[in-house]
Amino acid sequence: MTCYRHPGRVTGRVCTRCGRPACPECLVQASVGSHCVDCVRAGMPPATERLRRWNATRALMVTPALIALNAGSFVWDLTTHQGTAKLSVYAAAVHDGEWWRLFTAGFLHFGILHVAMNMFALYQLGLLLEPALGRLRFGALYIAGLLAGSAGAIIASPFARTGGASGAIFGLLGAAAVGLQRRGVNVWKTGLGPILLINLVITFSIPGISIGGHLGGLAAGGIVGGVMLRPTVRLGRDFDVLGLATAVVVSVLAVVIALSAAASAV
Repeated sequence: MTCYRHPGRVTGRVCTRCGRPACPECLVQASVGSHCVDCVRAGMPPATERLRRWNATRALMVTPALIALNAGSFVWDLTTHQGTAKLSVYAAAVHDGEWWRLFTAGFLHFGILHVAMNMFALYQLGLLLEPALGRLRFGALYIAGLLAGSAGAIIASPFARTGGASGAIFGLLGAAAVGLQRRGVNVWKTGLGPILLINLVITFSIPGISIGGHLGGLAAGGIVGGVMLRPTVRLGRDFDVLGLATAVVVSVLAVVIALSAAASAV
């Protein structure tokens, strides 16, 4: 027998998939036997599909960075016990000019269970949204939900020291739910609808949870996500003027509302 790709080469081996004789250079070790290079290529997904998978795995850069920031802040608070005093958001501090708390509060967590549950939710939603939206839009969406969550917390509980990534995560949930609905997918026929409902029930039934923070983030995420995930937009690309502009406007409005609510409460 001679190799089907090199007729001048005598071989005693065959492809265990198609049965064609092939020389060692034209065979690739498989889990069972060896496959010829043509069978290997035929068994691979199309180039566009391989590229999509590669891009999807590489796209997760903002999500791990956010998880690292939250974890780092939690460790810092655990060792210094200064997180609540320096990062939490409440009306008096914001009114006194410490406006950065509207942002830093999103990286403060009260206990290992709190941070673990939020980071698990962030990772799962990041897998769903970041490859679709791209890094820039996903980051803008996250910040809009975070700031709106802080604004909602000041409106609902102006004197409570609030923290946590829940506002931003509810923003991601709201964006995913509205985005699916706008694209013709019934959210209640997916796993996302029940998850959102369960989280809302938990928000209103367990004491100590920031209702305003969760609802503020959810509202912002629904607005921004509805624009970013509109049916006419091309997903997987960072550049979307209208989507990014909506996230910026919502973020600015959240800060303005938070400052106004803080001034009214003090």
